[in-house]
Amino acid sequence: MRLDANLMPNTIMVVDDSYAFRERLARAFRERGFRVQTATNYDEAIDLATVEMPELAVVDLRMPGKNGLELVRDLKKIDESVKVLVLTGFGSIATAIDAVRLGAINYLPKPADADDILAAFQRGGVGPIEQSDGSHEVPSLAEWEHIHRVIADCEGNISEAARRLGIHRRSLQRKLQKRAP
Repeated sequence: MRLDANLMPNTIMVVDDSYAFRERLARAFRERGFRVQTATNYDEAIDLATVEMPELAVVDLRMPGKNGLELVRDLKKIDESVKVLVLTGFGSIATAIDAVRLGAINYLPKPADADDILAAFQRGGVGPIEQSDGSHEVPSLAEWEHIHRVIADCEGNISEAARRLGIHRRSLQRKLQKRAP
């Protein structure tokens, strides 16, 4: 699924308390032709949004002060048309559901690069982009977490984890090579 370049939004806000991560993403989006706003926390993001609301916002879940879920909710209150994507290094199914209920169109685990983020914006809440080459689909968030829990229980032994999951070892390896949802 590809969007026409003329239909792609041109403003994006990146909100993350990690300077290096925020600036790396901002630079990558600028290189792709976006006008980029950056903020380190909820308050800075709200201040920027009240002056000029971006078309897209990438929001870190955990920040000092108010968290990313509160920011999603309040950005949507200011302008319902803003598309918000939540990023986190501490993902859970419950948090992903909360983010979507509050108005986020998608949810990605860190690390994610600009291409991962743009692909998630393009597919919205529809789920992973279907593979055109016939390879295995990217696991769902629930499946991804279950797989990693089983691997942890097996102390990293892929063969044992595959046996417990009831799949072939190579199938598990292919799933692990895909990006997390």
